[in-house]
Order: sequence, then structure tokens, then C-alpha cells
Amino acid sequence: MLTAIGLMSGTSLDGVDVALIETDGERIGAFGPTGYRAYSNSERALLRQALADAKFMTTRDAHPGVLAEAEQLVTRAHAEAVEAFLKANGIARDNIDVVGFHGQTVLHRPEQKLTVQIGDGASLAKTLGMPVVFDMRAADVAAGGQGAPLVPVYHRALAGLLNRAGPTVIVNIGGVGNITYIDGDTLIACDTGPGNALLDDFMLRKTGEAVDRDGVTAAKGRADADWIARALGLPFFKKPPPKSLDRNDFAALTIDGMSTEDGAATLTEFTAASIALIAPLLPKVPATWIVVGGGARNPTLMQMLTERLKTASVMRGSDLGWSGDAIEAQAFAYMAVRSLKGLPLTFPGTTGVRQPLTGGLLAKP
Repeated sequence: MLTAIGLMSGTSLDGVDVALIETDGERIGAFGPTGYRAYSNSERALLRQALADAKFMTTRDAHPGVLAEAEQLVTRAHAEAVEAFLKANGIARDNIDVVGFHGQTVLHRPEQKLTVQIGDGASLAKTLGMPVVFDMRAADVAAGGQGAPLVPVYHRALAGLLNRAGPTVIVNIGGVGNITYIDGDTLIACDTGPGNALLDDFMLRKTGEAVDRDGVTAAKGRADADWIARALGLPFFKKPPPKSLDRNDFAALTIDGMSTEDGAATLTEFTAASIALIAPLLPKVPATWIVVGGGARNPTLMQMLTERLKTASVMRGSDLGWSGDAIEAQAFAYMAVRSLKGLPLTFPGTTGVRQPLTGGLLAKP
């Protein structure tokens, strides 16, 4: 077993998650502590500008606008997150075998064989004095895969710890929503639609805070069923898995003439509906849906999702003792070990790549 730290800065732009696990790249030996380093308002603003500037990228090595500054921020924030994590938990850096570094996705266009996660893996390795595996999506996209979702291989390892009959779906609701369908040896995954991104952006415009905390605002509103039906008519939702999204793919959808409460309710219901819409596209009706990520902390979203998946059991990962907020960070620790061992990260059923494929680059201190 190797001891690995995983790092994740998701499309919600809230901060850096840190998690430690012990694994051989197949089995999970033990879960370690988790940590978090929040982005400040000014840092979030810089990352949002980076997302806007990245729209003009045509090559992976271009750095238009504030991209270079944002990459320095991402690298520094991750280094600070790891250093604080080690100190808080009394962990010696010599005890860490590898760090899995996802970076910050600023552009994802697999149809153009283009995916960009900013963050300097080589610089991070030197700063921390630890080997770092990074750039884990690029090989899959270059081989014709979607490059996302990447976490299904870890979801499969988590599901292997459970004793549940029938197909299980793990739902990750970050800025973008995605699912992993697990039924024996069958592993299928895809992005489902907007997770928290549209809601967060809407709340930022309306209130100055990029979150509907605990779903309180949405709970006071009424969802616009006609708006949701039109949005769900977009071609993406009819495509079978595998499929993936850029955070801003639905940014053109606007909530016009709605109150803050009704707009929040509509966007929250849209997220729940888009997740439920994947069920008919799966091989079997899932018996269990396990929700992780930031969306699992939103009671209003969880209620809406439960109502749309009436025939199945819907629960939070935290109900099973999982670290719901840190699962993606754990996943990148797990995948860093798999990368070191040359094991596959992506599969035909998860990204559409032709054959199971490893990935990631190794930077040594």
C-alpha cells in the first residue's frame, strides 16, 4: 500500500480539498484525514476571469488574459493547502509517496481534443518536495475520449466496500453533475448537466454570494416547469453515456423576470431533473443512488432529486460514513497511485476511449 494525498479544486470555485488515503491502486487500504483551503473572494474573482479568458484558447499551452496569473494562484493555493494539512495532522512529508494534483479546469472541449487544467505540477513538486502526478485528463482526450468524468474508477472501489444488491449509481454534484453506474463488472459514467454552477452564478449576481446555502432560497420559491422543460430539450440530454461538459456549456440559459427565490428553485429543480433524466439511458434501473459533492449538502436539491427518483433509494455518501466533500480529492490520490503503476484511469464505458487507458504526468521534486 502507498500513502497518497489527493487535491481537487472543482468547477464550483470554492477552494482546494485535500485528502489522504492508503491504496495499492485497486483496493482502498485506509482513509486518512481530510482538509480544505478556501479561496478568498478576490481569488475566486480571478478564477472566474480565467474561465472567461479561457474561452479564446485554441491550444493547451496558450495563456490569454489572466491565465498565467491564475495558474500561479492555483499552484500556490494547492501548496499552501498541503502544507497546512501536513501541519494540522502531524504528518511528515517523508511519509507521503505521491500527490495527485488535478489542477483547475478552465476549458473542456473534448470534441476539439482540448482540455485545460491550470496548475504547474513541476513547480508544486519542487515546492512540496514530493512526487506529483498531474494532467490526468489529457491522455484520454488525445486518444478520442471525453476526458471526464475521471472519478468512476474510484467510485467503483468505494462501491466495492458496500454490500448492496442491484445496480448502484454514485452522483457527484459539484459545478457540473456526473454519475457513475456500477453493476458487477459494468462501469458506465457521464456528466449529467449543470450541478451547482448555474445556481451559484445566479446567486452571485442576485445576492453577491455564490451559493444558496442549505437550499434556503430555493425552498422559498416556485420552479418554472416550462423553463425546465425547454432547457431539458437541449440535445445534450438525449445523448447516451459517455458524454461530458464544460462548466459554461449552459451559461447561455437565462432566468428572466423571476424573483431570486423562483430563479433559485428553477435552477435547483433543473439540476435534479437533469440527473434523473439519465436513468432511462442506463442498462438497468438503479436500485441505489448515492449523492456526494457540494450538492449533497443542499436539502432542497436532495428532496427534489428524491422525488424524481421515487422507485430508488437515495442517500448521501455521508450516510455511509464517506467523506462526501473530499471524495474527489480521495479519487485523485487513488488515481495518482494507479498512474504510477500504469493502471487504467479511463475506460470505454466512462469516457468513450477505445480501450482502458492510463494517464497523468509525473513530476519529481
